[in-house]
Amino acid sequence: MAALTDSRLTVIGLALFVLIIGGSVNANLSTNFYSSSCPKLLSTVKANMQSAISKEARIGASILRLFFHDCFVNGCDGSILLDDTPTFTGEQHAAPNNNSARGFEVIDNIKSAVENICPGIVSCADILAIAAADSVTILGGPTWNVKLGRRDAKTASQSAALASIPRPTSDLNVLAKMFSDNGLSIKDLVALSGGHTIGQARCTTFRTRIYNETNIDTSFATTRQSNCPNAAGSGDNNLAPLDLQTPISFDNNYFKNLVQNKGLLHSDQQLFNGGSTDSIVSGYSTNPSSFSCDFAAAMIKMGDIKPLTGSNGEIRKN
Repeated sequence: MAALTDSRLTVIGLALFVLIIGGSVNANLSTNFYSSSCPKLLSTVKANMQSAISKEARIGASILRLFFHDCFVNGCDGSILLDDTPTFTGEQHAAPNNNSARGFEVIDNIKSAVENICPGIVSCADILAIAAADSVTILGGPTWNVKLGRRDAKTASQSAALASIPRPTSDLNVLAKMFSDNGLSIKDLVALSGGHTIGQARCTTFRTRIYNETNIDTSFATTRQSNCPNAAGSGDNNLAPLDLQTPISFDNNYFKNLVQNKGLLHSDQQLFNGGSTDSIVSGYSTNPSSFSCDFAAAMIKMGDIKPLTGSNGEIRKN
């Protein structure tokens, strides 16, 4: 074999350099990203989430929702955690988040704990992804290996949040398009909506449904009306469980409710209303293991939405 000339070595060296640099800019997420740089990361996040949920079980649903709302706005980049600044208006006060997005202080506390054991290493975006997964597991849902390696956004967009986050008033075709725009299938839509098996909603998000819609169980509507007056502005922030039966247990009762026309939000009941998703809802209502498996797979898939990696973004201190 002929010896390599200096010029050929230079070309090969440049090619390798480009590959290395390109790999760092477009690095893939991996489940063992911090195994060497922050080996106690997962146990630290989980301990803090267990503590937070023991104080208030609802916070698990709130953290899961934060992750959803983060990923649907320009990808899973921690942008929802950014406060407004003089140079941008962030996502926290956009209509889908204003007065409802919560749990920021829990993520702050976890970030502080992680900074204590490995400063400047782990992104807020990754902490939110792990915390969301832990919330599901702690409340009785499935476990999955969270892919990591995201970096944090340096900016946030209120207008993007307004345009990208599904509303409780959305019809099925709108929901399907929003999920499809993020590379998520109809099955992903139904499985991820099953996250509403935990948590609560404000009266203002379901008032129209319980007073005006016909595809709703009448006794269920009456029950909900007792704490949600018809007049706008009255009791707007009164809460009701998204899953009437087991609001702090991650199970498949959400789908059983839909089959009985007991979905709290308009967008929930759209999944079982004579449309293309009815059969998926029916399947999950009778097969909890199928739901758990598909939910975990869909969460991994959602976590892959446009992450900042490599030299993009930053590792935020708080």
